[in-house]
Amino acid sequence: MGILPNVLESKFFKHPLLRKYTALVSEDLTATYSRDIQKWLLVAPIIGILTGLIITGIAVLVLDVIWAALLPYYLNHHWAIVVGLVAGFFVTGLIMQFCTPDPDEHSTEEIVRSYHEHQGDIDIGPFWWKLLAAVTTVGSGGSAALEGPSIYSGGAIGSWLWTRLRRFGLEARDRRIMLISGAAAGMSAVFRAPLTGIVFALEMPYKDDLAHEALLPSLIASVVAYATLVSIVGAQPLFGFEGSTSFRARDIWWSALLGAGIGLIAIVFDITFRRVRRFSITSRLPHWLKLTIGGLGTALCGLAFVTIYNGPLIPIGPNYEAVRYVLAHPIPTEVLLAFVALKLLATIFTLGSGGVSAMFVPLLLVGGALGNAFAQSVVHSPTHDLYAAVGMAAFIAAGYKAPLTAVVFVAETTGGHSYIIPSLIGAAVAYAISGEASVSGDQHLHEMVKLAELSGMTVRDVIQRSVVSVQATSTIREFVASVVGHCRHTIFPVYEGDKVVGTISVSDSSRVAPEDWDKTTVGEFADRDAIRVMEDCDLSEALRLLVRERGSQMLLVTDSAGALQGIVTKTDILRAVRMASDTPLG
Repeated sequence: MGILPNVLESKFFKHPLLRKYTALVSEDLTATYSRDIQKWLLVAPIIGILTGLIITGIAVLVLDVIWAALLPYYLNHHWAIVVGLVAGFFVTGLIMQFCTPDPDEHSTEEIVRSYHEHQGDIDIGPFWWKLLAAVTTVGSGGSAALEGPSIYSGGAIGSWLWTRLRRFGLEARDRRIMLISGAAAGMSAVFRAPLTGIVFALEMPYKDDLAHEALLPSLIASVVAYATLVSIVGAQPLFGFEGSTSFRARDIWWSALLGAGIGLIAIVFDITFRRVRRFSITSRLPHWLKLTIGGLGTALCGLAFVTIYNGPLIPIGPNYEAVRYVLAHPIPTEVLLAFVALKLLATIFTLGSGGVSAMFVPLLLVGGALGNAFAQSVVHSPTHDLYAAVGMAAFIAAGYKAPLTAVVFVAETTGGHSYIIPSLIGAAVAYAISGEASVSGDQHLHEMVKLAELSGMTVRDVIQRSVVSVQATSTIREFVASVVGHCRHTIFPVYEGDKVVGTISVSDSSRVAPEDWDKTTVGEFADRDAIRVMEDCDLSEALRLLVRERGSQMLLVTDSAGALQGIVTKTDILRAVRMASDTPLG
């Protein structure tokens, strides 16, 4: 009796139609999971949980403990603002100067820079020191909020996890994806708005595009981080408010006009902030002194406002309560305009001097205040909350070059769907009017489309290992005489002893007058920010680094210890593309 079923089973599984359709199903499944989607189902939740726990701790400490105690004290004892902020910023400066390798590298900008220039690699050593500096910056009353340390925390966790999980099949390019996924998780948790977190993290690296490759893991990490936070502190929206339920046709035109005005204001602010930030970075003052001056300037902005307008508003601190107040209450226009001016100035003092955080909430609040004032003084509309929401979206779109984030944020944090269309109009106009101006100096325009011919190739396949180099101690005359005149290359690695420290190009020598060639060394003109990659770096990623806006002419290929293994130029990669294209298919 047992033989017949076995025979039937054998014939069934060997039937030609079954084998044909099994092969088709296998082909479809292979195509469906061709991007290794399943690995993100394991990795992204880990990023989300760790990020959610850390952000919960920071948020509770700063908002519910430190600022909850300081805010009423500042409002009742105005001169305490100066003492508290100067002391807090002094401590921040000491932490960043003596406990971190680069006091000017932190928060959102470090994540963006790592994404574009370091393949997602974040130095995890000073992680806790930078979080402590963010607590002292925001907790003492700096004009900033928690999105900076939240995005940094998530990005750093994603980068660090890559080093721990790489042996389970992660590729070199996955580190950048995990960096952005962590940033999305941090933004999602800190604002209790998962969709906002996803969109902002994807918009963050570019002025005109999205980091598409990080969509799925960012989605998973953001939802998990949000769920982690709300399971501890509750799911109530951070800025939730009930607003208008409808809008009229004329509100569309007024929203466009408001967006245009905010776009112009954003240009002035973006350029001013970037210049102040550059001045601070290049200043030779000790970092603790820069921060102390910044703290004093921030404090004076807060002191001036509460002295003139003694009320619940103050243009310093994380200002979550101020966002709710501006959205929910009609406030005299002159008070709102004074608040806007001092809030923007306080933000420049706080973050321009090197304060550790970011300015999403300050720009959000300024936009809301401008929208409220616009509704009262120009439109003469009772729906001030509608125009406050449009103003919020417009300033975020213009300041951060994140128009989708701006609209999604309004949609997630307001009570009426009627805000979405006017906010979209205002954000689009502000984004267009503000051009390429951005508060971020590290956002790029999207540079390229990956070439199919580079698929599967790494830097190891094209590296030049015979390298002509020059010592940093050589004079420009020695460089020109011994190297430039005898080599066809236009750029060369620069060594200090046995350590490669950067690159110098032939054109750099033209910046020195010939009479100064004998007293000027190569080291004085070396580009010490030259980009380093490892041999397992994807070739498409290497090309992206070389052709991006203001990209380097050469990549230094190093090992894990930092020793130079060779170089890669655009010519090397294009040669590899040509060879791949000319290779006949077998």
